[in-house]
Amino acid sequence: MSFEEYAYDKFIFKVKNEIYYHMDGCWVEKADNIATIGVTDFFQTLNGDVASVSLFGIGIKLKQGDSIGDIETMKVSFELTSPVSGEILKHNKLLDNSPELVNLDPYGEGWLLKVKLDDFERDKINLMDSKNYFDFMKTKVAEEGEKLKSES
Repeated sequence: MSFEEYAYDKFIFKVKNEIYYHMDGCWVEKADNIATIGVTDFFQTLNGDVASVSLFGIGIKLKQGDSIGDIETMKVSFELTSPVSGEILKHNKLLDNSPELVNLDPYGEGWLLKVKLDDFERDKINLMDSKNYFDFMKTKVAEEGEKLKSES
């Protein structure tokens, strides 16, 4: 795995290369017709330590932009937005007993679910590649900077 990194104050934000990003904080990595979905390093850092993950069931059909479930942190509970359209195939069962993996390894063992894709080429229009997401994230870090400093 290769990453771009951006340092702000005492934080270092990582963006995994060669995957796609949704502006609402989820990433998607495509392998054949299956997408692995997780939350970005920036998103998990901004929202705090994950206490629980609740995802929609296997077999549920999603459209890009639909809710896929929610994450509860020590600070807030928030809804997750699907970056792609398709059918939920699998949940990351490790998160049942270790939700902190979302914080510790958001691009690895902290993945959320796998989805059988409907039309990735269409979905890709609303996603950012890693370079564009890196620039987008730097802007968001600047906007959220004081909040990050005050809550750390």
